[in-house]
Amino acid sequence: MPSSPASPPRKVAVVGISLADCGRVDGSTPYALHAQAARRALADSGLDRSAVDGFASAGLGTLAPVEVAEYLGLKPTWVDSTAVGGATWEVMAAHAADAIAAGRADVVLLVYGSTARADIRAGRRTSNLSFGSRGPLQFEVAYGHSLIAKYAMAARRHMHEYGTTLEQLAEVAVQARANAAANPDAMFRDPITVDDVLSGPVIADPFTKLHCCIRSDGGCAVLLAAEEFVPDTAKDPVWILGTGEYVSHATMSEWDDFTVSPAVVSGRLAFERAGVRPADIDLAEIYDAFTYMTLVTLEDLGFCAKGEGGAFVEKGRIGRSGELPVNTDGGGLSACHPGMRGLFLLVESVRQLRGEAGERQVRRADGSFPELAVASGTGGWFCSSGTVVLGRG
Repeated sequence: MPSSPASPPRKVAVVGISLADCGRVDGSTPYALHAQAARRALADSGLDRSAVDGFASAGLGTLAPVEVAEYLGLKPTWVDSTAVGGATWEVMAAHAADAIAAGRADVVLLVYGSTARADIRAGRRTSNLSFGSRGPLQFEVAYGHSLIAKYAMAARRHMHEYGTTLEQLAEVAVQARANAAANPDAMFRDPITVDDVLSGPVIADPFTKLHCCIRSDGGCAVLLAAEEFVPDTAKDPVWILGTGEYVSHATMSEWDDFTVSPAVVSGRLAFERAGVRPADIDLAEIYDAFTYMTLVTLEDLGFCAKGEGGAFVEKGRIGRSGELPVNTDGGGLSACHPGMRGLFLLVESVRQLRGEAGERQVRRADGSFPELAVASGTGGWFCSSGTVVLGRG
């Protein structure tokens, strides 16, 4: 039952996770992927659908998430449709955890599904790389300033300020692909080299094709529950230890420093609230629509100093057997990227902490499973950030 106003905050755990079909999913619909992911997450948790009284979803339907809740047969008493780009799901998880801790909900389902790749191939939509024909963003669009151009310009600034090299950025893609090789659900698993990345067609200087995320279909779901539900669940819980969120800018002219992402704030808040330090973290799942995102987010989360991200990602340090395993499923660069990838970061974090990752399972020096993970999502063009610290203990 919900806690009384005088009760201490309840602990919140991830009790169910799932992937829907991912990669090349022709013949499905986003609604079907939502339903598939929701059913699988509930089955993973061992809880009945009737226990779900909270629902969070974004990006689908005229009345998102009302239409999706109806499609799933849910009538939630707590709902969230926050939409801040790729950081949406970490921010939603934070809101859901706060609601559960305060007794406003007991069990919250977060679910996502997209057929972005299939829709483009079938001509049902176009690839939209530009944003904002109205409002302040209209002044950037007039100059062809697409989403990828914004990221590319930020990457060039980091290269100028700190001497970051194209080879170091390429290392991010190479190690993501090496991680994907051990993931049977990854869309691309064949190994690539730094030369492969550098010699590819230029998409937006300095990014070649392999610096950029893939286009896929897919879906996933995460089920959060209050601590008193944990004894009835099928798997060991993974606890939400701390969260943080932050929004930085929309127009590039309002971004104070192109070399600093909003994770510098969301990460600090999440670590402070969890009572842990970056040095305590066993693995990191980071939004990687472009290689530069991984590098600068590692800096801003505190895994290395500002300007040292290029050196940090070299020599296999972010591979699954490296100093800090990053994007252990292959990330958006190789595994899947259906549009908003943030929820996949939480799924992979939990899978690793449970010890359910198979060949790509990360282990500590003593052979044990990881204890702590961080998932950090970025939205827009470094416009927003949500960070979640998760732990087994």
